[in-house]
Amino acid sequence: MTTQSAAGASPAAPDTQLQQLRFCFYGAGSMAEAVARGMTGRKLCPPEQIGMFNRSGGQRLADLRALYGVTTAETPEDKDRLLAEADVVILSMKPKDAEEALRSVAATLRPGQLIVSMIAGLSIRTIQALLGQPLAVVRTMPNTSSSIGLGATGLSFSGEVSDEQRRIGEQLFRSVGMTVTVEEPLLEAVTGVSGSGPAYLYYIMESMIQAGVELGLDSGLARELTVQTMLGAAEMMRITGEQPAELRRQVTSPGGTTQAAIALMEEHGVGLHFRQGMKKSSQRASEIGRDLERSVLGD
Repeated sequence: MTTQSAAGASPAAPDTQLQQLRFCFYGAGSMAEAVARGMTGRKLCPPEQIGMFNRSGGQRLADLRALYGVTTAETPEDKDRLLAEADVVILSMKPKDAEEALRSVAATLRPGQLIVSMIAGLSIRTIQALLGQPLAVVRTMPNTSSSIGLGATGLSFSGEVSDEQRRIGEQLFRSVGMTVTVEEPLLEAVTGVSGSGPAYLYYIMESMIQAGVELGLDSGLARELTVQTMLGAAEMMRITGEQPAELRRQVTSPGGTTQAAIALMEEHGVGLHFRQGMKKSSQRASEIGRDLERSVLGD
């Protein structure tokens, strides 16, 4: 039977134990920044206990250091030190870089550390194989709304994760939004729904703003109306608990303006194409994972 649970609709208060932990991000892209920003903004731990580095270093790390007060590393020696001292190592490099990166740090990591992966498609089995040891692994799929404390993160745990480590993983991502716990194969579905989800909504908002401009509105006003409409619709669904189909029905009067718009969208299969796009995102995550797994494990 599949296990699914959700928690943390509102950000959790800082945890005393987490205040003592050291975190290290391997990878300093937009997702790593989103979580680090959430961690520092929510005071999950002192910013100097958050280490970050990437392959290229340079201005990117300087910007992160200036913005959030985190510790960064440029030299191989400093990178190894951050990794070795961390209680929680967060893997946030691109999937195409994961194999080389994980092999390169395998000898630096030690038993007892918690490995948190934000790498789309990379399975727990593959991570442990690349590291050459059965370390405790939390595989996650967050989204960029974590940067403002409104993230949605899917979590799966390896068998080696202790109850305490599980709590650390959950608390880490509850500090930047809500979490759902699912069996590992369903993380690809989480990717398709919420991992890539913000981009779908931004895409819709782009179209709404452009349509407003084409109808004669000032671009700034079209943007304000679009943002407020999105906020209001999401909050209406959350507060009322109603299904979206019912809320749509309440807005759609027979023969009215909304029905005219919905009818045209249905005629062109907008809903169908939207669902197919989401499934494609999930499928792509699976493809990335299978390719990496074949490369590493030869299966």
